[in-house]
Parts: sequence; structure tokens; C-alpha cells
Amino acid sequence: MIVIDSASPVPPFEQLRAQLARQIQDHTLTVGTRLPTIRRLAADLRLAANTVGRAYRELEEAGLIETRGAAGSFVSAAGEKGRERARRAAAEYAAIIASVGIDTGEAIRIVQAALTNGTATSPSS
Repeated sequence: MIVIDSASPVPPFEQLRAQLARQIQDHTLTVGTRLPTIRRLAADLRLAANTVGRAYRELEEAGLIETRGAAGSFVSAAGEKGRERARRAAAEYAAIIASVGIDTGEAIRIVQAALTNGTATSPSS
């Protein structure tokens, strides 16, 4: 169930995007699940269609959903693939940390700094 808090300082599109992303990540919405049309969801939530459209576009850019033209929008398998890739990268990182003798606390601080300072890079960088 999606709930939009009109009193929240968080914009409605972001509330919707975050709630759908959470439902996809915790498998409440499973791979292949068809999402409501933008107009249907906008009407149900009493939001503008552009607001729902923006949330869907951001979810699609993140690889969590895919739009198949007139067939609609569906939960994508790419989100699960991305999670598996992150698990593999974390295991590799843990092995490197252990091999160079960095303690767990410092290893976590390194990751937090990379995530918050934007210094995280893709493997191809």
C-alpha cells in the first residue's frame, strides 16, 4: 500500500518512488509484477499524472522497473541483478580489506565516505 503524506516536506514523487523502490527491494513487488498505469495510480493516490510519471521514470533509470510500451510498466529483474552484483563487490571488498589488514570499523567508514562523498566509482573507472 502506498501512502502519500501531503504534510511531508518530501515531494510526493519522491515519497512514491521511495515506497515503490522499498516494495521492490523487499520483494513485496516481485519481478514481473505489472504496475498500475500512471493515470490509474495518479487517480488512486489523488496525484498529478506527471508526479507519478516522474517517479516511474526515476525507478526505470534505477533499473527497478521497465516499461514495455502499451503493455505497461513491470518490476524489472535488473534490480535483482544489481543487488547480486553489489553482493559480489562487497565480498571482493571484504577479501581485500582482510588481505591488507584494515579493521572492520575503518572498512565501513571507507564505504560510508565513498557513498556520501560521491567518491564511489564504477568498476570500469
